[in-house]
Amino acid sequence: MRFRPTSLLLAALLATAGTAPPALAAATAPPGLVEDPTGYVDPLIGTGNGGDVFPGAVVPFGMLSWSPENTRGDATRTAAPGGYRYDATRIRGFSLTHMSGTGCAGGSGDIPFFPYAGEVTSSPASDTADAVYASGFSHADETAEPGHYKVGLASGVTADLTATARTGSARFAYPAGRPASLLVRTANSEVGSQDSTVTVDPATRTISGSVTSGNFCGYLDPEGRRAYYTLYFTARFDRAFTSTGTWHDGDLEPGSRHTSGGTGGFSQGGRPVAGKGAGAYVEFAPGDGPVNAQVGISYVSPEAAEDNLAAENPPGRSFDAVRDAARRAWRERLGAVRVGGGTDAERTTFYTALYHALLHPNVISDADGRYRGADGRVHTVGRGHRAQYGTFSGWDVYRDQVQLLTLLNPRTGSDIAQSLYELARQNGGVWDRWLHGASGTHVMNGDPSPTALAGIRAFGGEDFDLRGALASLVRAATVPTAGDLSPAGKPVLSVGQRPSLDKYLKLHYMPSVSNAWGGAAETLEMSTADFALSQLARAAGRKDTAAAFARRAQWWQNSFDVAADPGGGYIAGRKADGSWAPGFTPGTGSGFVEGTAAQYTWMVPHDPAGLFAAMGGRDRALARLDDFFHDAGGGWAFTGSGGTKSELDNEPSINVPYLYDYAGAPYKTQETVRAAMRQLWTTEPGGIPGNDDLGAMSAWYVFSALGMYPQVPSRAELVLASPLFERIEIHRPRGGDITVHATGAAADAPYVRSLRVDGRAADRPWLPASFVRDGGRLDYTLSSVPDRGWGADSPPPSFREGEQPYQIGVGPTTATLAPGASTKVGVRALSLTGGTGPEVRFRVETPPGVSAAPAEGTVTDGAQEITLTAARDAEQGFADVRITVTSGDSSYAQPVSLTVAAPGTLLAAYDSTGISDDTGAHDEADYDGGGWSYSRQALAAAGLTPG
Repeated sequence: MRFRPTSLLLAALLATAGTAPPALAAATAPPGLVEDPTGYVDPLIGTGNGGDVFPGAVVPFGMLSWSPENTRGDATRTAAPGGYRYDATRIRGFSLTHMSGTGCAGGSGDIPFFPYAGEVTSSPASDTADAVYASGFSHADETAEPGHYKVGLASGVTADLTATARTGSARFAYPAGRPASLLVRTANSEVGSQDSTVTVDPATRTISGSVTSGNFCGYLDPEGRRAYYTLYFTARFDRAFTSTGTWHDGDLEPGSRHTSGGTGGFSQGGRPVAGKGAGAYVEFAPGDGPVNAQVGISYVSPEAAEDNLAAENPPGRSFDAVRDAARRAWRERLGAVRVGGGTDAERTTFYTALYHALLHPNVISDADGRYRGADGRVHTVGRGHRAQYGTFSGWDVYRDQVQLLTLLNPRTGSDIAQSLYELARQNGGVWDRWLHGASGTHVMNGDPSPTALAGIRAFGGEDFDLRGALASLVRAATVPTAGDLSPAGKPVLSVGQRPSLDKYLKLHYMPSVSNAWGGAAETLEMSTADFALSQLARAAGRKDTAAAFARRAQWWQNSFDVAADPGGGYIAGRKADGSWAPGFTPGTGSGFVEGTAAQYTWMVPHDPAGLFAAMGGRDRALARLDDFFHDAGGGWAFTGSGGTKSELDNEPSINVPYLYDYAGAPYKTQETVRAAMRQLWTTEPGGIPGNDDLGAMSAWYVFSALGMYPQVPSRAELVLASPLFERIEIHRPRGGDITVHATGAAADAPYVRSLRVDGRAADRPWLPASFVRDGGRLDYTLSSVPDRGWGADSPPPSFREGEQPYQIGVGPTTATLAPGASTKVGVRALSLTGGTGPEVRFRVETPPGVSAAPAEGTVTDGAQEITLTAARDAEQGFADVRITVTSGDSSYAQPVSLTVAAPGTLLAAYDSTGISDDTGAHDEADYDGGGWSYSRQALAAAGLTPG
């Protein structure tokens, strides 16, 4: 409308001249916004390449998800952790619960139903290769869409599935002239079961029962090999049963109506036992049309499953009505973000990512508000909250997914925050880092709950008990529990909320040997969590608590070795005596979790400015970022390029492209984020680059396509890249809508030329927290040509309160030299605020045959180089040089592991980073990041020279 007067005037003038207006002919109206985003969702995206999502029928955050269980011919293992893998084209059942994008061996996959076009003549538990009671299928006969899944099996059966929050509807069509059987494999959860029950009632045409399972990641450690939930179900059919039967292990019992049994418990290495299991089957009269089933589930009781079915899927409600309602539920949730422009493929990738980001956490409360809590007791959702949630992969989703779902619906975020608090209260005050249903699994590391709650509150989810949650989290961060002090589950399933908290409080870093998984990584996770606690405390008016945890948030500095590598400092493993763990390289995974030193060093989300200073300044940090994202030939290195490069298919690296905004190069954030989106994310089955981790990776894509990201996950400032779409509207139920107009937006035009925020010109690559609170309008001009100056001088805020003003380090901590040769190590004392660093004294102790120059002294100008020389007649072998550094009242002795060996000898190629002495804490070696090492004495006793 604004252009109409000009257009009419130009048209009149040009018509007089008898010519057409070429400039106006090229102009186009702004693209329309997507009306129904469900048409752009493809649940099959991410079912390959380790994405591990499931394609079945589910509503947003639904308790029930009815989806296929694929097989590769081994009944004890699912084809993929989500139950489905695109290239495994054989199905053994359609189960009622799933987790999207997990690793390990999967979990849930409870109560698989399998429509079988034949007579049941042998125990399905004996079909250990899934050769009989399974069927192939073709993707050409498969439909997956929000709230609905349908597949035609090679057997001639068609399975058509849809869902409500706590129930499902199925339509099973059997081929004419063939027996029509239905198996209910009650024992066959994805990772097996401790027990199951099933009862068939022909009079009411129902099958009901339960499964008791758990065992998520149980194969990794006995701590996980346990049952911690029972799921109850009831299934109602519209057709009479012509015959019934059950099975238990290898025994088939035709005519039976009840049985029980599991898959052998979880004592067999966390895997189901082949040939064990139980279930029931029924047969229907063939040729009478499709069989319709309605199924309800509950974690409370059999009666609650029936009540859920009555409340959400009563008799007479048609399959089509349930399917249409599921689609409406998705249209409402997905429609909170409407985009205009882009290609069909870009819209499909975007809305599929948003879909995956809204699958978890899951509702675990029943229609009447009751739920089974972390203590195993039945509780009721509190007043003012709509549901209790569970299944929360804290380590993954605290970074961006809870922020996204809260931005779109603060009430949902509030309910999730309150849910986490309630489960912690029921669990003796312990906030488990990875919840499966209501139960803690202890998987991963860190303490993600403070950051998740702070992020939820920052993005508008304020309706939860902030003071109660804060008090609980502060106690967990200051008072070690028996679980914290226990090595049980170490390293991957450490039972404590803050493992070895006693050591952390004493040392102000997590040492290389502790109950935590990855000491260096744990220090970074604790620093992030403590910063989040400072934000929660500030919101609650607890100023002293906020200040104390803001200081603790800078303890990452105590794990930053400024002399770790000639190329600069890194987060590194540190021993309890203050010395740095030997054998450091930037690509080492020792001390880290699903990553390396090079990848984890960037994980100081609240203080990039302090991190850059520790690296030697912004320019050095910028050069390191460039190296991190590029290979030797200058190409992008986003995944699979080695431990010194980024891995944007996993959480530890996903925030790093946004650090360019802090380093004075916003245009590099824009180009790096966009390149990663285009290279790693597609509309193919492998279109999610790695485990989607309950929507965490998909949330990264959604935020990145919007052009903004919660780089500090416990605060609401948004760091900017650039929007993928020309138009974006984010509608929020409590107001504060966000509108984006991006002139020139295109996949190959990521660069910001200008930005107006609520009509005012803006030259900074970030938005304040008030923008999330109040909403607003962003008007971009984008280009395919970078503007290197835009936003370069206005970095996002870093929070440096409590930062120590200097870093001290000794390195490298390993060296090899030949007799008669020399090598160099150094002591660095770096000021983070400019000027000279602190006074640091050093003293070097050397073994026989090795000398040091200088052997003692004071560090000047921030660095001191020390030359170590081996005499020509020095004995070849392994030895330690000890460098003691002292600053003020603090001192530590750093061993430098020295190998004296002639070039080309086998000895020169050895290392001993996995070998330790039997005495002491064994923290001079760590070959897996979990503190494990080989005994030097045991190797010697076996006649093996350590090396």
